[in-house]
Amino acid sequence: MKNKKATVLLTGLIILLAGLGCSACGTKESSTSNLEGDLSEIMASLYENAELEQDFRDSLDGYETYELTDEMEVSILGTDEITYKEGVVSMPLMSSIAYQCVLLRVEENEVDTVKQALKTNANPDKWVCVSAETTLIESRGDVIFFIMCDKDTAYAMNSAFQNLK
Repeated sequence: MKNKKATVLLTGLIILLAGLGCSACGTKESSTSNLEGDLSEIMASLYENAELEQDFRDSLDGYETYELTDEMEVSILGTDEITYKEGVVSMPLMSSIAYQCVLLRVEENEVDTVKQALKTNANPDKWVCVSAETTLIESRGDVIFFIMCDKDTAYAMNSAFQNLK
């Protein structure tokens, strides 16, 4: 009787683990698919689809999305040692709010390296008199999402990024 119970439990555990493995594979495949389109258009889509607080949404008229240039890298990324194919940053033109949202398109085999470099070099205290509450660094395929701001905005923007089609 003990052997029969052990066999049933072991079989159930194997089935459970096999099912988890398959669902994890499905999730991984969808998160590794590359996002198509220009990064500026993707950024606009994030703002359009994120569930943002109305106060933040009202302030978006004062935000600009720029192509990331060599001169901006240290200020925005914290280093000039990151290699990317395309980059954009969105931030307020003038504000006392700590906020920046960056999208980088990188070589697929460099995603983890770039994410680690961003994590190592991110400075949420870089603004005068204010600090970002949250720093998030995520990826979808070859696009990296890097945001520093308040928690609610960061998670709303990340959710919109994760839900891009």
